Amino acid sequence: MDSGHAPESSRAGAQAFNLTSTTMQNQIHELAKTLPPPRKQNTACDACRARKVKCNQLPGQDKCQHCLSKNYPCTHFVQAATTEKKRTAAASRRPRALSSTTQTPTASSSLGPAASEQPTPGHAPTSPNYPNTTALRPTQTYWPQYHPVTSHTSTRDLLAYLFSPPVPSSTYHSSAGLPGAYADWGGTAPRLAEEAFRFEVALDLVEVYFQIVHTRLPLLNPAQFRARLHFSLHLASQSRSHSPHTPPSASSTSTFLSKGGLTQNDAHKPLHPALVATVIAWGAKFSEHPLLLADRAHNGNQSHIAKTLINRARDLAEDLKVHRIPTADHVVIALLIEPMQNQNMDAADGYHGFWLMSAIRLLLDLQINHKSVMSNIQDPEDRGTMIFAWWMACLADAYRSVYYRRKPMLDDDDYDIDFYTVGPVAPEHLETQGTQPSPREQLEFLGYYRASHALARISRQMSRQLWRPATESDGIPFDILNNFMNLLNDWREEYLHHVGVPNNFDSGWDFVSAVTACECFFLAFRTGGASDATYHIMWIVLFNAVDDFGIREINDLERTGSPGHLHPKAMEIEGQKQKVLDTALASATRIAGLAGILTQNGYLKLDSAVMHVSIIQAGILLARLGRPEVKNCIDGLEQYSYAYEECAEQAAEMRKMYAQAVAGEVDLAHMMSVYSRSGGGMGPASNAMAVDPPMFGGYVG
Repeated sequence: MDSGHAPESSRAGAQAFNLTSTTMQNQIHELAKTLPPPRKQNTACDACRARKVKCNQLPGQDKCQHCLSKNYPCTHFVQAATTEKKRTAAASRRPRALSSTTQTPTASSSLGPAASEQPTPGHAPTSPNYPNTTALRPTQTYWPQYHPVTSHTSTRDLLAYLFSPPVPSSTYHSSAGLPGAYADWGGTAPRLAEEAFRFEVALDLVEVYFQIVHTRLPLLNPAQFRARLHFSLHLASQSRSHSPHTPPSASSTSTFLSKGGLTQNDAHKPLHPALVATVIAWGAKFSEHPLLLADRAHNGNQSHIAKTLINRARDLAEDLKVHRIPTADHVVIALLIEPMQNQNMDAADGYHGFWLMSAIRLLLDLQINHKSVMSNIQDPEDRGTMIFAWWMACLADAYRSVYYRRKPMLDDDDYDIDFYTVGPVAPEHLETQGTQPSPREQLEFLGYYRASHALARISRQMSRQLWRPATESDGIPFDILNNFMNLLNDWREEYLHHVGVPNNFDSGWDFVSAVTACECFFLAFRTGGASDATYHIMWIVLFNAVDDFGIREINDLERTGSPGHLHPKAMEIEGQKQKVLDTALASATRIAGLAGILTQNGYLKLDSAVMHVSIIQAGILLARLGRPEVKNCIDGLEQYSYAYEECAEQAAEMRKMYAQAVAGEVDLAHMMSVYSRSGGGMGPASNAMAVDPPMFGGYVG
């Protein structure tokens, strides 16, 4: 009886167990849906791992989103090394082959000595982003990670980071060792592993900065900067062996301290790492140090070292929150980074106005736009720096807005500070003292601040009226066009004879004298400064706006199906359009003349983007109209490519536009009517550079 019920009881128990098991599996399955996905190990690329950011690589793409936005090579050397280390550990735990004569090589032996020479945890390199020189191995497969640079990082360690090898490329082989890691930078670059050589290069690049860039952007005190830098390098030199390139001795450092007006306590305050990095990166653009010459010779006359230093300076500024924390140093750093970058707005790492806008926000946070705050800055040097920084940012914002069709950040009533620097010394006092004024004081003597500000106010008005969706769709109101033409003519009458290019040119000028005279200390689109070049760009901008949008009164009539010439003011409108064409073409030809003079003397390869925007604006108009004067602009941009490599592409595009115009493909819209009537512009074309007779007195070859 019992045996007869046993199978039925077992079946019932089995069914109950199966039901319970199924229920539990369903519950576990539902619970699993709510759990986070398993953590992925070792999937981040080297750049994201170093910066401690999320590595997001979309399916089908070779690079992660971070490397795409930063234009970094997306490498996985750390991941590969970690994976290989696990494989090696697993292989070592497996039983070895019994044969003593033929052993299958393990994963570690296939890699060579490098696999066993990776840095062990807890033994990080002593220098940030740079392996300890004594720990380098000729077969090292990747560069170990680094400790982040902080505001307290010494200048010695900062230089080690800045001059560390570039990210290994696909052509890099670990067997090449240290020379292979530096292969992209030319034959001299491996010497950067020597601390003494890094010091030598850094000091050279700083001097290049003060010789070339500081005359355009006088934001630093050269004596104080040099004193602090030499003092920090002198302290570093005391902890290493002597070499032929040791920094100055203690006595010479004391001399630098006295010239910079610094005490020993002041000198102990380290320079901001991002500021040092930015100054060095600027110097690399123009330096002819053997290291940079070898780099250019290896890379088709382009400097890969300069590009790397610029990227590292910008990344370092981001890491140290330069754009967020309002300090005087951060204002200066932001203003120096902006014109140093790629000037192509379409480039991922190019100019987008970010650092300029950051500098303006920092200045507003510091309330530098208030006269009461500015006057309370006790130190004259600090006050002068902040005043110049304010005007540089304020004027650059206005010119940027009109050049790149953006609304300006600042309005006329956003500030009330006066046009003064640090109380400039009167010219007669300078004659008695026999001293030279600083660049800031020279700007004030010659009235450039006032002229610049007057032109900047016109620029802001043009930006707010022209770059509106309503203007783009409807056209420019005729009264607005007349107003801008009158404002520009009034500015010319009041200021141009004071700040314009002189009538004569001295062939014996050096670089600074020639560029200063030709640009009239115009610190261009970044630094502000009034010159006839900026004034003439305004006419080119106005021409482009009228050609793109047209005049609203004529557009309204044409939308109804009526001919535009039936408008009561049609003749007057066409007359004003003709004046805009003639003035814009004369302006572009004049800028081409300036570019020709600077190019002939080889000065544009040493220019910190001062004439860059002017040459592009003028060259594009001349190319569109098929004018041969565009050759000066093309030659100028090609010379510019020494420091700004994107200029070579811009020159090629300009040459293409000119060829199309000569072939009869003139690219004009609303201005075509006046262009056709004038027979293709202002008078016959000429290979000579025609410029305004009042300024040059004729033609300049």
